[in-house]
Amino acid sequence: MSQDIVTLRAGGLEAALSPAIGGSLLWLTLDGVDLLRRAPADSDDVLAMASFPLVPYANRIADGRFAFGGRDHQLPLNFGDHPHSIHGFGWQAKWTASGTDISSTTLTHIHAGNTGWPFPYRAEQHVALTPSDLFLSLSLYNAGDTPMPAGLGFHPYLLADPATTLHFDANCLWLSTPDMLPDHEAPADALGDWSRPAMVRGDYLVDNAYSGWNGTATVLRGDGIRLRLNATGADFLHVYRPPGSVDFCLEPVSHMPDAINRDAMPILAPGGTARLTMTIAIDKIDQTLPKSDGIA
Repeated sequence: MSQDIVTLRAGGLEAALSPAIGGSLLWLTLDGVDLLRRAPADSDDVLAMASFPLVPYANRIADGRFAFGGRDHQLPLNFGDHPHSIHGFGWQAKWTASGTDISSTTLTHIHAGNTGWPFPYRAEQHVALTPSDLFLSLSLYNAGDTPMPAGLGFHPYLLADPATTLHFDANCLWLSTPDMLPDHEAPADALGDWSRPAMVRGDYLVDNAYSGWNGTATVLRGDGIRLRLNATGADFLHVYRPPGSVDFCLEPVSHMPDAINRDAMPILAPGGTARLTMTIAIDKIDQTLPKSDGIA
């Protein structure tokens, strides 16, 4: 990679970030073992990174169009030939690092407002390591003089070996149209029952928003590494599980896809700040069977 890399360390944990490539996370390791999907060494593609921030909206906006404040707006269609605008602007922008020390840094992205998204804002991402967790805080400040739609999220790619299980609680999920917009609600176990630990890998696509999420999710890998994801400011968990893939996404987000066209998007007053946090706590579970003491 040609860009500058910010590397953080605490105990056995190491994280690396690329401010230039969407303020993204390149890797997260414990004693050299990857905890998230590692970005390829020669890649400048943010979609190949370990995680990236979503701001000032998460997931899809239908056809990149929305009406707000008495005006119609057209966003850039920023995902190849996909018909919708996706994930906001931060993931395709350069961020600036400041206040960096051995275990923490702050990344900043400023949007002055343009014809696609006329609302000026400042986004900040604070990243910190302790010997047992990764903490990320994402804030969005409305720098304009009018209200603005405001959405936040994170897009981490976790690894799944054949024995990896996932557990989280939610009230329901949104089933999608063929072009991946929410269509109607269904029971939370309609695509897999993760209300108790269940295998992550599967042979069909899951790309759906879960509502009524309680803000926690637990991943237990076959090597005994346990990742506990905790989020605040995230009313939805978007799960992306490609069929047969060795990685999957648990995306804590502040709103459902296309919320801006469904009167379900948070609104931020001038001078106001929205925040979302994600903590990934890491430990290792001893999964070995107890040894016999030799007594029959």
